Amino acid sequence: MSQLPEIVPVTDFRKDAASVLNRVRKAKGPLVVTQRGRAAAVILSVRAFEEAEREREILRLLAKGEKEIAAGTGFDLDDVLAEADKLLAEEGP
Repeated sequence: MSQLPEIVPVTDFRKDAASVLNRVRKAKGPLVVTQRGRAAAVILSVRAFEEAEREREILRLLAKGEKEIAAGTGFDLDDVLAEADKLLAEEGP
């Protein structure tokens, strides 16, 4: 089960933005800023944003591969696995 995101009202964000940004840097997940009781924005740490972008890129590549398979084109499995290993190595621990 996923953890609920941390929530901060926009007035609290305005009053002490530095503290809120510090919480975001330390958090593993997003922080939701609310306005009038509704979600207005999501703040992520740079680390979390970069991780999400890498995951989206992998999903885009998988979708592209599915289209290539359906079209009868594409790459050899060994080449694909080598490229995946390279991407994961760049990502680090």
